[in-house]
Amino acid sequence: MKKSLALLSVAALTLGALSGCGGTQSGTADDPGAADKGVVNVYNWGVYIDESVLEDFTAETGIKVVYDTFESNEAMYGVLKNEGASYDVVIPSDYMISRMIEEDMLEPLNFDNIPNFEDVDPALKNPDYDPENLYSVPYMWGLLGIIYNTSMVEETPTSWDIMFDENYSGQILMFNNSRDAIGIALKQLGYSYNTTDENQIKEAVDLLIQQKPLVQSYVMDDIFEKMQSGSAAIGAYYYGDFLTMQEVNPDLAFCLPEEGTNLYVDAMCIPKNAENKENAEIFINYMCSTQAGLKNCEEIWYSSPLLSVREELDPEVSGDPYAYPDESILGQCESFKNLPADTLALYDSEWTRLMLASN
Repeated sequence: MKKSLALLSVAALTLGALSGCGGTQSGTADDPGAADKGVVNVYNWGVYIDESVLEDFTAETGIKVVYDTFESNEAMYGVLKNEGASYDVVIPSDYMISRMIEEDMLEPLNFDNIPNFEDVDPALKNPDYDPENLYSVPYMWGLLGIIYNTSMVEETPTSWDIMFDENYSGQILMFNNSRDAIGIALKQLGYSYNTTDENQIKEAVDLLIQQKPLVQSYVMDDIFEKMQSGSAAIGAYYYGDFLTMQEVNPDLAFCLPEEGTNLYVDAMCIPKNAENKENAEIFINYMCSTQAGLKNCEEIWYSSPLLSVREELDPEVSGDPYAYPDESILGQCESFKNLPADTLALYDSEWTRLMLASN
């Protein structure tokens, strides 16, 4: 579930005009800016690709990339569902893919055009969110945990409790999206991420309301600057992004809470209204090449689903227990699942209650 600085500068790599959010180029003869092979309109998390991979793709295929970014699954869903945006490739997380399949928002893939799918780890094929593997190809995966500044936090955290610790009032960063934030509170209370129990969800939001006076900021993208600069002591985020932050600030450390955490997969899909489906499948296949996969992995530090990439990685990376965890760690993890419509509505109303609560 990636994640991060929503930099639209990558869109300059289209070598043509940048579409606005939701704007597309169809690559037809009516578009004088399009290359002979047309375009592919991609919607991905911010800072979730090696930008040179887009240039490589265009050089190899002649297909221009129009590249936009989003900050959360919910934001991406809203753009596609409510704003009528048209993209050829989107990269949601597991539970959101399940929702989009259920709502008939995704196009089945033609795997004849994606032969590199063979390189995907079998453990990541036919997942619960796409059990017949008709609609998605894994892009990256990873773990959620606590990032903390060792120069500001005296103890080594072992629990989600530290996110609610009054000793760090004004130094805590919390997710600015309902599924992740409420999920942390649910885990801290000993509940499942995927509970549909109204009382448990409301109890979790009550806990977040109690936490609110301690929170410096609700973040997505801006956690990078805040943790790297030392302006906050604690935040919950993804291991791949932690490694990027730690390169800038070596005082940062990462832990997995003992109550359990989220294991997620972000995967490439084609929306129903895609105008360039064949180019989309060519793009997906290229992203599954060893060359592209290795570049991406070494740039953004997320865990690759490609077996050939893992073989090429430095042993220190491929042997990192948080990047490529064994069963002892995976056993502590739970993945988000799509929730029933009434539970999603409850999440929306409870999130509004939290945002409107006074400090």
